Amino acid sequence: MKGVILAGGSGTRLHPLTRITNKHLLPIYDRPMIAYAIDALTSAGLEEIMLVTGGTHAGEFFRLLGNGHEHGVERLLYAYQEQAGGIAEALGLAERFVNGDKVVVMLADNIFEHSLADVLANFAGQEQGARVVLARVEEDEHLRHLGVAEMDGEKVARIVEKPEAPPSRFAVTGVYCYDATVWDVLPTLQPSGRGELEITDVNNWYAGDGRLEADVVGGFWGDAGESIDAYYAVNDFVRAHGVNRA
Repeated sequence: MKGVILAGGSGTRLHPLTRITNKHLLPIYDRPMIAYAIDALTSAGLEEIMLVTGGTHAGEFFRLLGNGHEHGVERLLYAYQEQAGGIAEALGLAERFVNGDKVVVMLADNIFEHSLADVLANFAGQEQGARVVLARVEEDEHLRHLGVAEMDGEKVARIVEKPEAPPSRFAVTGVYCYDATVWDVLPTLQPSGRGELEITDVNNWYAGDGRLEADVVGGFWGDAGESIDAYYAVNDFVRAHGVNRA
């Protein structure tokens, strides 16, 4: 099983902070944001990771992370996304690196209180299909800005983006697990209204095929790139409690 961390995007929701750097290099408490994503995957048992980024500050990741050994990565590779083409397009850059293995994809601005080890163990035992990580969100107003799972028992029937009437309390976080079928799905995608290849379309393909499983994480989950307020809320939580804890 391999890991892919996606650290691209223009970070417009964190302007003006991101006018001078990639948002994933901004500090969260005492470390750059990207360090928490790497720690989330390595502490859950992954040793081989590809970092996909883009923009004018891509070289800063190499200066920070190098070969990855100091950050617990046995093998760290890099890929460059030429333009903002969406999460699914960024994932496509990792096909040769993954080389038919199972893959765990993480958006680098997602911060979890608890370890992802159980999620990865469940995915390792899953014969086929995909797996998403859900977090319970009580506020309808927050759910209206997220992807929300419509459940069919323990399976996800579909994911609805930014629903006016949320079909559940379960938001889709930025961790996605796929079998090798994903490389057949990606070329079939059509750009969305914003001109990007959407990861939700990948997840809904698996859901429509009846092969999308889910784990619900407990504790804190935050998207530090969602807004300035969310960024500082994540900072406050990490400083007070720590994250990626078993």
